[in-house]
Amino acid sequence: MTKAQPTAAAIPAKVDYPFPNDRFGARPVRCAVVGVGRMGRHHARTYANLAGCKLVGVVDADKERRESVAETYGCAALERVDQLVDLGVDAVSIAVPTTYHYAAAEPLLKAKVACLIEKPLAGDVATAMRIKDLALSTGAGLMVGHIERFNPAMRAMQKLAAATAPFPVVPRFMQVIRVSPMSFRSVDVGVVMDMMIHDLDVVIMLMGGREPVSIRATGVSVVTGHEDLCTAWLEFDTPNGRCVADVTASRLALKTERVTRITGEHGYIKIDYGAKKGTVIRRLANEIQMSEVREQLAQGHDLTSLKWDQLVNVEDLAVDDAEPILMEIKAFIDSVRTGQRPPIDAEAGFANVRTAERIVEAIRQAK
Repeated sequence: MTKAQPTAAAIPAKVDYPFPNDRFGARPVRCAVVGVGRMGRHHARTYANLAGCKLVGVVDADKERRESVAETYGCAALERVDQLVDLGVDAVSIAVPTTYHYAAAEPLLKAKVACLIEKPLAGDVATAMRIKDLALSTGAGLMVGHIERFNPAMRAMQKLAAATAPFPVVPRFMQVIRVSPMSFRSVDVGVVMDMMIHDLDVVIMLMGGREPVSIRATGVSVVTGHEDLCTAWLEFDTPNGRCVADVTASRLALKTERVTRITGEHGYIKIDYGAKKGTVIRRLANEIQMSEVREQLAQGHDLTSLKWDQLVNVEDLAVDDAEPILMEIKAFIDSVRTGQRPPIDAEAGFANVRTAERIVEAIRQAK
């Protein structure tokens, strides 16, 4: 029986892609996906429709699933990862459960095939270290798929930071909330590795790759055998002083919310991942007026009639509508083509796992 073909809405049009310092002589990058479940199917779709890429194969333990995806995109349906090496792949997305990341990545990295491993890099520090060391020893490219880095609102904030000197908000306090109803996916790990890991990546990135010097956390197990709700208090030492991040993740909520608030002396940024929008509030350049307000406060003047929003500048981030998975894979392929370090490399992925493991240990110690 012929399987239904995807609709036009399901597959984006081919996207132009620049090839600077191309190591492949402008030939298509031969791509594949290991694990074509919910997330892996998006990787397969993106590779199949990204200019400069050719989806040559998919691997999945489920015969019907791999054959269905392979038929949809006109590629090989394979049972084992080593068959991809024989197929001559250049770049592979690994979207199997976290427990199998090392087993899937090992033959590919040993063959110097670049890998994009879905978050987290591994389920524990020891395995994350093995994957990182293997990639470093073979010279194979390795990127970790923390997709929130490519959310339009986060990319807009990064553009603002790059275009503004100095950046208007030097983080001193961050409040992060990521909650959703129980989906009964990824119940083999707790909410820290399942959901909070997204925000740990962003927080550590904003801290210049620094890991927290101090962690306090509490968690509750209600449905699964792991923590289903966690709040963590992370403290960082930076060149600008101490920064604190209050991070909450829950898969027990009745609604979905994914929000990050970043506060500093000179401004405030709110990122709403779900709505893909952001707001920047910064002090006006009119320091004379701000100085007058501080002086009047010191003298005990009544300023209750003064409108706070007249002292600050409120603006929306300029957010585009690019699909995060597309931007993530374009960044990965760009690093494969040029040989440059990917935006979320093995070191970043390892730091995220180590911080997550420290949070889980802090939960245990708090009991």
